[in-house]
Amino acid sequence: MAHSNPSSIRPLAALLASALALAACSYAKPNPTPGNYGGLGSGTDGDAASVGRLGGEDSGIIFGVGKDRGGKDQGRGGTGIGVNAYLWRGALDTLGFMPLNSADPFGGVIITDWYTPQATSGERFKATAYILTKELRSDGVRVAVFRQVLQGGQWIDAPVAESTSSEIENKVLAKARKLREAAQGNG
Repeated sequence: MAHSNPSSIRPLAALLASALALAACSYAKPNPTPGNYGGLGSGTDGDAASVGRLGGEDSGIIFGVGKDRGGKDQGRGGTGIGVNAYLWRGALDTLGFMPLNSADPFGGVIITDWYTPQATSGERFKATAYILTKELRSDGVRVAVFRQVLQGGQWIDAPVAESTSSEIENKVLAKARKLREAAQGNG
């Protein structure tokens, strides 16, 4: 009985798998999207063309944000982010004096890099903002502030005043309310 070498079978198996995958592609149907399709941004939310293209009267709502069935803005700023757009923009604007490390609009997390105020070169601050809801609510934002002081050439963690986080949260909320009022005034 002849023994086959497993290492010589592998290239043959890979070639056979590639051929089957290529053959399967010949049975795929072409994209049925009509050539005049204008994308998600064309037309008005809820018009007949967008309802027909996107399927259903919820077609104006993308990623759970936008306008409800009555055409009313859901307080999310009409954007495609996963959190309240006013809170998001308010947090970005409020923390804008600090260098931005990362921002995740779908998860609702903004992380700044270390910031050293000009008045105090021996301490630095970092903040993380969490947008928790899709609605503009007072409990929809949480801010964590971190502080370090320079001691002996090394940065050492130091306590932050208890009121600092809540003061920043209040500034974010105030900015978010102003943004919403401005948007409704233009709406």
